[in-house]
Order: sequence, then structure tokens, then C-alpha cells
Amino acid sequence: MKLLVIGSGGREHAIAKKLLASPEVTAVYAAPGNAGMVLDGIETVAIHINQHAELIEFAQSNDITFTFVGPDDALAAGIVDDFEAAGLSVFGPTKRAAELEWSKDFAKQIMNQYDVPTAGHKTFSEFSQAATYIASKGAPIVIKADGLALGKGVVVAETVAQALDFTRDVLENNKFGKSRVIVEEFLDGEEFSLFAFVKNDKYYMMPTAQDHKRAYDHDKGPNTGGMGAYSPVPHLPQSVVDTAVETIIKPVVNGMIAEGRPYTGILYAGLILTADGPKVIEFNARFGDPETQVILPRLTSDFAVNMRDLLADKTPDFTWVNGGVTLGVVVASEGYPGDYIKGVKIPEKTTGNITTYYAGVMADATGQLVTNGGRVYLLETSADTVSDAQAILYKHLKAQDTTGLFYRNDIGDKANV
Repeated sequence: MKLLVIGSGGREHAIAKKLLASPEVTAVYAAPGNAGMVLDGIETVAIHINQHAELIEFAQSNDITFTFVGPDDALAAGIVDDFEAAGLSVFGPTKRAAELEWSKDFAKQIMNQYDVPTAGHKTFSEFSQAATYIASKGAPIVIKADGLALGKGVVVAETVAQALDFTRDVLENNKFGKSRVIVEEFLDGEEFSLFAFVKNDKYYMMPTAQDHKRAYDHDKGPNTGGMGAYSPVPHLPQSVVDTAVETIIKPVVNGMIAEGRPYTGILYAGLILTADGPKVIEFNARFGDPETQVILPRLTSDFAVNMRDLLADKTPDFTWVNGGVTLGVVVASEGYPGDYIKGVKIPEKTTGNITTYYAGVMADATGQLVTNGGRVYLLETSADTVSDAQAILYKHLKAQDTTGLFYRNDIGDKANV
């Protein structure tokens, strides 16, 4: 098999690397990929994710068995529809199915229709009406921009003033283009991520994971795309996971079929465990980043064969590591998620029991990898416990020259409480 992965981040590096590990795979291409992927034998293709016609032509002329779509914006732009129209095998939801992610309002409608537990909420397109509602509810309160916003479209407001500022930014200053806002009740509890491989009415669950969204230690600072993760979440009872599958994953998968939008792809539920059980914070229509980099290393079956079987409506035999934990820490450019400098030299690729997944990197004139984005790379390792994995990773990180870069020192601490 020759396979194509769409995207350029650490998530796509992890997907491509796992696919390439299959004895049945002769080549994995990443479009556009990044310069760090090449170190793992992944071939990069200089075609942008928006150039659907060129990507389709590449897949046809290179005899690609199937294409795996990584990023949300490619799905929202209908890349799967275009590949399917060309008769190509592709893993990811259609544009209408991916609306679960690209419209938070649509996701709420689905949850209401199929009795999926989530926060109380109301959608607004006029600032004055939103402001009146926010003032009546008080703080803390959650404000979400309706469309895709690269992880920057949600504010958990500690004060009414902060809520109104962000709402004004979205509705009057068009911070994310023309958008509505969803005003939600604040849910208190521990967050976790649940992922499933879905093909129409069939779904196959993955191990749980926990992401760390805030930029700095102790969950301080602005929200980011994610600064680290671990899998599974050892202190999360299996009964909670079973409840989430039964009350959230199953009704959404069946609900999408009932709505005439059958779902194929990764269904990612961002959940919170409240006193009333697990509730949905958001749905995503693709793998999480950085969760992918800690979930896929736990897969012991042949990922490429699993995906080929799933797409062919055969039952894939997914098998996972039993026991232990996998931890990943993101190293980002100083200043992220705000402005940052590009072109900073980064440390050598790790070997042995620590894996490097590259994201915002490029090769300079001498071939040296330098920074080219906010999140630069992630280090991943597995161990018996979270604290063992932390000891391995943080010892290595302290030995690296991370001048011009930063990382959180507490990824995984919640599992040690």
C-alpha cells in the first residue's frame, strides 16, 4: 500500500509514522507535511491542503490506496466530498458530517435532538441580546465563537466584563469573520477526551486521553491548541467511559445517520466529568493534537490494515497496549499562542525510548531544523506510571537546549493527585 496523509502538524506526523510501521505499506506521503517528518522516512509533498484538485491528481497518479485527512479546516472545506467524487478512498467525514465541529451551534442542535448531555446554552448573532443574557446569567460563563477558530474561539470568562469583551470581539469586531456566539453555562469538573474510529453505524473506541490547553504551568495563561497530553487517564473509572459511550458516542453516531449525514472518520468528544456524569464540551471531527501523539503509540495492531478494513466495511481488529501510560510534552516557541520568532534552532531528534513528533518546523539553508510555528515539537514516552514517564521526559527536556522555546513542567500532574 501507498498512503497519503493530509496536514503538516505533530498529529499528522504521528498518523503517518504509525501507518508507515505496517509491513504492508511501501510509502507514506504527507501533504504538505513538515521537514521533521522526513527523518522518519515519510515523504513530503509540496501541495497545500486547500489544493483539492492537485491532491486528487497526486493520489491518482501515485496509486494511493487511501488518504487520511488530519486537519479540521480541510474537512470543513469539503476535501472528503471532493476525493469521494473522484472515486478515491478517503478517511474523514464529509463537509456536512464535519459540521459537528465547524458549527458549534449545529453540534448543540444535534445534542438537543438526541438527548446528549451538555451544558445549558443559547446562540446569539446580535450583541445587545447576548449582552442582556450574559448579564442575567453572571459569571463564570463560557463564550464560544460558532465557527472554526484554531482553538482560540472559546473564553471561560471569570467576570461579566470579560464575557462582554469577547462577545463584542466576535459579533461586532468580527474577530473570526462573520460569526455567532454560543453562551454556555460553566461546567465544573475534570476534562478528558474520548476518541472513536467511526464508519456509518460502527464505532471503535480508543483509550482515553487528557489534554492540557492552557499555555503555562498550573493551567495559567491563555488557551492554546494543547501543550501536552497523556493516555489513558488512570484515575477515570471504566464505568464513566462506558456511560460516555452509551449516552454520547452511540446517540451521536446514530443521530447523524438519522439526519442524513452518516459519519465516517474520527469522532472526538471533549468531555467533562460533572457531578451529574460526563457531559459534552465540544465535538471535533478529527484526531486531537497532541492527543494523537500519545494514543497512536498505544496501538499494537497494524494501523494501515485496520484503516483499510474499516473503509472496506470489514471489522477492523484494533488492539491496544494493556497497562502503563503514554505521556507527551509540547515544546513551543516563546510567545505562543501570541507572536513568536521563527528560525530558532531546535535540538536533535531523540532516539531510544523517547520519540519526537514535529509540528512547526522547517529546514534552514544548511538543512538544520528550525522553528516555523507556535507549537514546534512534542516528546513522547511510555512507562508504568505517569510519574515514571514524567521523570524520563523532563530529565531529557532539561538536558536539551531550549533557548527561545518553552514547555509546561506539569503535564500529567492531575493523574498523580
